[in-house]
This record gives sequence, C-alpha cells and structure tokens, in this order.
Amino acid sequence: MATNHDALRDLKEQDRYDFTTEIEYAQTSRRGIGEDVVRQISAYKGEPQWMLDFRLKALDVFNRMPMPTWGVDLGPLDFEEFYYYMRATPEKARSWDDVPDAIKDTFEKLGIPEAERKFLAGVETQMDSESVYSSLKEEWERHGIIFVDMDTAVRQYPDLVREHISKVVPIGDNKFAALNSAFWSGGSFVYVPAGVQVEIPLQAYFRINAQSLGQFERTIIIAEEGSNVHYIEGCTAPQYTTAALHTGVIEIFVKRGARARYTTIQNWSRNVYNLVTQRAMVWEDGAMFWTDGNLGSGRTMKYPAVVLRGERAHGEILSIAFAGRDQHYDAGAKAIHLAPHTTSLINSKSISKDNGRADYRGLIKVNPGAVGAQAKVRCDALLLDPESQTSTYPYMDVQEDDVKIEHEATVSKISEDQLFYLMSRGLTEERAAAMIVSGFLEPFIKELPMEYAVELNRLIALQMEGGVG
Repeated sequence: MATNHDALRDLKEQDRYDFTTEIEYAQTSRRGIGEDVVRQISAYKGEPQWMLDFRLKALDVFNRMPMPTWGVDLGPLDFEEFYYYMRATPEKARSWDDVPDAIKDTFEKLGIPEAERKFLAGVETQMDSESVYSSLKEEWERHGIIFVDMDTAVRQYPDLVREHISKVVPIGDNKFAALNSAFWSGGSFVYVPAGVQVEIPLQAYFRINAQSLGQFERTIIIAEEGSNVHYIEGCTAPQYTTAALHTGVIEIFVKRGARARYTTIQNWSRNVYNLVTQRAMVWEDGAMFWTDGNLGSGRTMKYPAVVLRGERAHGEILSIAFAGRDQHYDAGAKAIHLAPHTTSLINSKSISKDNGRADYRGLIKVNPGAVGAQAKVRCDALLLDPESQTSTYPYMDVQEDDVKIEHEATVSKISEDQLFYLMSRGLTEERAAAMIVSGFLEPFIKELPMEYAVELNRLIALQMEGGVG
C-alpha cells in the first residue's frame, strides 16, 4: 500500500509537467487554417519571399491531400480549432538573465538551465511557436558548429536552409508534413563541420503552454563528413480539456563516415495529437541512430526512418511506447536500403496498460541493386492487463535476392512468478511491476545519458501508478 508520503511525492512529480504559465503573448494568429494565417506568420517573422512561396505551396498541397484512414483515430481532429502561431516573447534571449521571469520559472521547473550547465554542449528552448532562448558553449562555436533556431537560420544561413529543407521529407510526403511546411515555426538548425566530434549532447526542449495550440517545429541537422553529433529533444505540455496538436518535421543529413544520434523523450499531455515525420539520409559509411521514447500524448503517429543511400551505410532505430488509459500509439520505424551492403536494425518495445493500445507499424524496403543488404526487426510487446491491446503491422518490400532480412515479434505479460519473488523481498505489487517494466525497457534506457535514463525511469514509475490488472 502506498504511504501518504508516496502519494505526496507522486503528486509533486506530476505537477512538474502539468502546470501552465500566465503569459501576455506578443503575437497571436487567429484560430484556424487559411492563406491569411500563413502570410501573417511569414510577415511576423520578416521572411524572404522564397520562404513565403514555400509555405503557400505547402498549404495548397495540404488542402488537396486526404486524411490518413489508417493508424490512430483522427476523426475528432478539427484543424479549425487550433491557433497556428503564438509568440511568447518579442524576441529570443541570448542570455538566460534576459528571459522573462514567468518563462524562466517554467524552464527552471523543468530543469533546463541546470541541464545546460551540467551536461550539454548547447540548448534551445521553445515555448509554443517560437524559441525563447538558445546558447552554444564557446568551445563548440570555435569549431564552426552552428546551433540556432530555424528562424535565425533562415535569416543568417539562407543558402544552407534552401539547400536542405524538404530534401529528406518532401512537402507532399504526407498530409502532416505539408501542414508543418505551411505553418512551421521554431525548431533547431544544426550544422557540424567535417571531422568535428561534438562530445556532449545538444538539446532542444519544446513546451506547449497555450490552450488549443498547434506547434510545428522544423528541425534540420547536417553532419558533414566524418563528424559526430548527438541531439536530444524533450517535450511536455499541461493537460487541458481541449485538444492540442504537435506536428514536427525532422530532417537529418549524415554525410560520408559521419555519425548522428537523435534522442527523443516525448511526455506530452493526453490531450495532444502527436503526428510527426522524422527521417535521416545516410551516405557512404555513415551511421544514424534514432532513440525514440513515447509516454505522454493521447494519439501518436510517428515512424523514425533511415534512407541508406551510400554503400555500407548503417541505421538503427530503438523505440518504446507506453500506452495507458485513453492513449493510442501507432508508432514504428522505416529502413530504406538504396545501396549495396547497407545494414539496419529496428528494435521496438511497447507496453499497454489500463485499456491503452500500442501498435507497431514498420517498413523495410530494399531497392534493386542493394546487394548484401541486411535488416533485422524485433518487436516486443508487454500487456499489463486483459483490456489493453497491441498489434504489429510489418511491411517488407524486397526487390533484391542477395539480402538477409529478419523479423521477430513477441507478446507477453508480467510473470506472476516474477511479481511473487519481488513482493517476497518486501516490494509492493506496484513497485515490483515497475521494476519488471524497467527491465523490459533496459535496452532503450541504457542508450540514454545517465541523467536522462534516471528521468525516464521516474516517468515509467509514474505511468505504472495503479499497478497491474
């Protein structure tokens, strides 16, 4: 039985994320979609004509594309409900001292400044539609690394942005990629010069604060030949009775012999639709690693992808989904082999509890000529009660004979013997179950920096409140 001390602690932990900040917004669009909103956003930002043209083209594509009829139920999603742009501050601060106190307090509660001081090479924080603060340690600036928000990149590095935007995720890739392309705001732009090894992570933190907001960050990461970079993304939002929409697009370019890692721990509130497109292009001898954690939103569709276009390119996607009451995750991964001797590994783990549903949807595609390609997919699902659900939807499109493809999937439940053993050692059933779940997720957790692994274990413990059915 949980003590009063335990209950108070858990309440405080939940309050860490489920709070709102009273803000007098500097700029706000009207509710709903329209060309006038696109033009207003572009005017607010003072964008060049080519970016406005990009947005208007994307809006036209979005209007013509049908809604997906597979995955999570998007029937209740009404695009006219949302605000597509809300700016919390008149301009972005370069010094933490210059951030308005209310916003500073928000990120202090979330631990961002402390994380920056202790663990990070640089940090970018976004409140609603715009970045409010960013910094990069001088030692990395001296190496020629660029780490700025996307709006700054459009102004200061327009040629680099034009060269890369929508090259990995085209405007018409899917309806939500088109939506993001029309209304994008914020996100990160990272450029790592050839041979530079960024030894500690860069982090972006995205916070939805306003009610009925659509957040559409756009992120581009370019790892030049022989470089190495790790980018960590965190996401939270308070719980509202009305829906919120998060539709991000991430494009990553991993050049010859480079290595890039992208780690996400998504802890949106359950009123959020999380509909994200993430994709990396990997050149010869390059390697891309996605580490993707999903614990919060009510509806998620997300499929991190690697396009292996250079010989011996390698991609790994390690993902978890923890679906509780009123949550449905349709998540997975894609690996597309375009060149010889490319390799991919997909390891997906899901947990379903309290009538939650976590589905895996994946694609392995091997094009003609990709001889010697190797791909392995492993999907493990853990059901914590009889009412919860899980399904696997693997798709294999193999157009070459000389390849090796493996796929395995398991569905299991918590062992009564394991529970009995741990409870005999003095643990409550709830704590014993949480420990078993942490063990199930250990391959994911061990890929995280220590401080983020601790954070994830704490979030898992919160998700496990109420034990097993």
